[in-house]
Amino acid sequence: MIYINIKQAIEIHKTTVDISGGGSDGVIDAGKLDSVLTHIQNDDYYPTFEEKLTHLFFGANKFHCFEDGNKRIAIALGAQFLLLNGYVFIVKIFIQEMENISYHLASGKIEKYLLLKIITEVINESEISNELKMEIFNAIEN
Repeated sequence: MIYINIKQAIEIHKTTVDISGGGSDGVIDAGKLDSVLTHIQNDDYYPTFEEKLTHLFFGANKFHCFEDGNKRIAIALGAQFLLLNGYVFIVKIFIQEMENISYHLASGKIEKYLLLKIITEVINESEISNELKMEIFNAIEN
């Protein structure tokens, strides 16, 4: 398994902000993000690739490590993690599917357990099932 380090994550954030329409590229708390990046390497807590990717996405999105672009960096770091680990074929779909998910995760509508289900289906199925679509819809509506 190939992991992203904090220096790479900060550079990915800067590039993401520059390319995606701007905003501040300031760092609020690199330590929180470094903790996420380190913690996903512990197979006792995150034994599967999907669990590692879910925690990376969740932490980047929810822990507000940057002044701006936390939802975008969750997607970018997730895509980079996929690329580094041979999931090249799924990156485009991951980016498309996770755009709205990232927004609803940040707003508190989607919980981590549901995020894991979404990420698992996206990277293994290439398309979200109707059952999961209904679960996402219900979470967003409540």
